[in-house]
Amino acid sequence: HLVESGGGLVQPGGSLELSCAASGFSLYIYPVSWYRQAPGKERELVAAIASNGINVNYEEPAKGRFTISRDNDKNTVTLQLNNLKPEDTAVYYCNVRSYTTGDVWGQGTQVTVSS
Repeated sequence: HLVESGGGLVQPGGSLELSCAASGFSLYIYPVSWYRQAPGKERELVAAIASNGINVNYEEPAKGRFTISRDNDKNTVTLQLNNLKPEDTAVYYCNVRSYTTGDVWGQGTQVTVSS
């Protein structure tokens, strides 16, 4: 399964580093995505990274502010959140979807941006 960590309460303009770790399988061979779900809204894709760690994709809310990366030695994927805004408040989830793993989600980590 997947475990997210690093969420918390931060003021607007602040930063957080979210981490996604895997247990039971080797994360490094799979593409990994980060999603978020705000209260009353559908879950949305934020960013994704290929297994090679080079090919990345950001959805519009994340462009220029968030950075996705992976450390295959540590079997983790990180989402760095910078210049956070109140509208970034959500539960953030990491996801692996493949033929061998199925659709795997973590429990999520809460990010709250408020003054």
